[in-house]
Amino acid sequence: MFPSDELLNALQTSLASDLRRFVPELLISLAILLCLGSRAFRLGSRLHASLLAVPFAIAAIALLCCQTTVEPREAFSGLLVLDPLANYLRGLLLIFAVLALILGKLTGIPDRDDSADYVVLLLGGTLGMMLMTSANHLLMVFVGLEMASLPCYALAGFLKDRRTAGEAALKYVIYGSAASSVALFGISLLVISAGTGSLTGVAAALTTKGFDPLAVVGLVMLLVGFAFKLSAVPFHFWCPDVFAGAAAEVGAFLSVASKTAAVGLILRVVLSFEHAATGCEFSQGLGVGLLIVAAITTTFGNLAALAQTDMKRMLAYSTIAHAGYMLMAIATRSSEASSAVLFYLTAYLPTSLGAFAVVAVVRNRTGSETIEAFRGLLIRSPLLGVTTILFFLSLLGLPPLAGFAGKFQVFVAIYDAGHIGGDLGRLYQIGLAIAIVNTVLGAGYYLRVVRAVTLDEPTGTWNAGKNHTAIGVYLLILTLAVVALGLTWG
Repeated sequence: MFPSDELLNALQTSLASDLRRFVPELLISLAILLCLGSRAFRLGSRLHASLLAVPFAIAAIALLCCQTTVEPREAFSGLLVLDPLANYLRGLLLIFAVLALILGKLTGIPDRDDSADYVVLLLGGTLGMMLMTSANHLLMVFVGLEMASLPCYALAGFLKDRRTAGEAALKYVIYGSAASSVALFGISLLVISAGTGSLTGVAAALTTKGFDPLAVVGLVMLLVGFAFKLSAVPFHFWCPDVFAGAAAEVGAFLSVASKTAAVGLILRVVLSFEHAATGCEFSQGLGVGLLIVAAITTTFGNLAALAQTDMKRMLAYSTIAHAGYMLMAIATRSSEASSAVLFYLTAYLPTSLGAFAVVAVVRNRTGSETIEAFRGLLIRSPLLGVTTILFFLSLLGLPPLAGFAGKFQVFVAIYDAGHIGGDLGRLYQIGLAIAIVNTVLGAGYYLRVVRAVTLDEPTGTWNAGKNHTAIGVYLLILTLAVVALGLTWG
């Protein structure tokens, strides 16, 4: 039986409305198509693909800012949802995409010949991550995860002439495929148990029917896929090797954009369970489990980073530690913690991107990515030295920088959760103590970089390099963002 004219008109109207709200994603898709076809024309082959993609990404940000969403609105038959959380995270991802494309143009990775491939992969990953943050159905959760993961596998091995990059990509593909398989199996168990794939429907079904072993196993397996993307312990093992083998520019993408999407997706799932039945045992058990994983993740990341001399590997373990901090706040399942996590992600964007950008610049100047290359950096290049100090002090969480503002809000959210009383409240108090101790541990390796930059004598050669003025302006903009977020977060 064919649908009626009224139904067809309603579907067309709904589709047109949904497409208008997802114009930012359509612009990114258009930029991908343009970069793919640019090599067929003489002008396109002479341009760096970033110059083609950046205007589309900026236009997507402008259109997203024009969209005001107060109440959640489902789109595409409930597969996606538009709400303030999705819009905020989509905006962060687009801003990072612009900054990452500019960084690659300035540092020379990729070069002009390979720029189209690099830009397509980066924008493709960004598009998948934007869908992750808007996912309202388990099917779209998996589609978003795969769309975000596949380009990252290729980006990890983008430096084709380096053996370590190939090894990093191979490890990433193998571990990522296993994690995706586990997540997909968990999704199937959740759908069987709840009878629906909608996140809100799954949350409502599981919180009302009581303890269901099938649902618990399915949720745990789904969270394994999320934990892999977030590089939470014990699914962190890919992170240091991939970061060390990939280019610093790719490491920045994996550190910032990938974590933003993963945190947003975990936050959406946790809040779905909390809104379905506030204070139910299922939701509380989920919070306790996340808190334990977060405490282990933060502690392991900081302890492992203390022994590192390779800057990219050190920043990889730092990324793991910061993922633990954010996961601790999510474990409290409160709206205040959600706001704190979103600010933490905002502060983490310029801070982590700046740290990786400095590593890329030092690599181009010295040919090394170890902490030895940073010795005497303040003498060699005062601007580069000062920005490096501020980025790493922000990662440590010293005032008045963005990292302090983010950590302070996260710690306050955990502290407030500890006031609920009982065993659960004591667990949150223990988690807060662990977070504070880990901040002290982080000083052991962040300040080691600061000491090398300020107190040690320069060693090795130093090449002037290209685009030094533009790179200086780029780092200065990121530094100003770090300082501004630290001063105006109230």
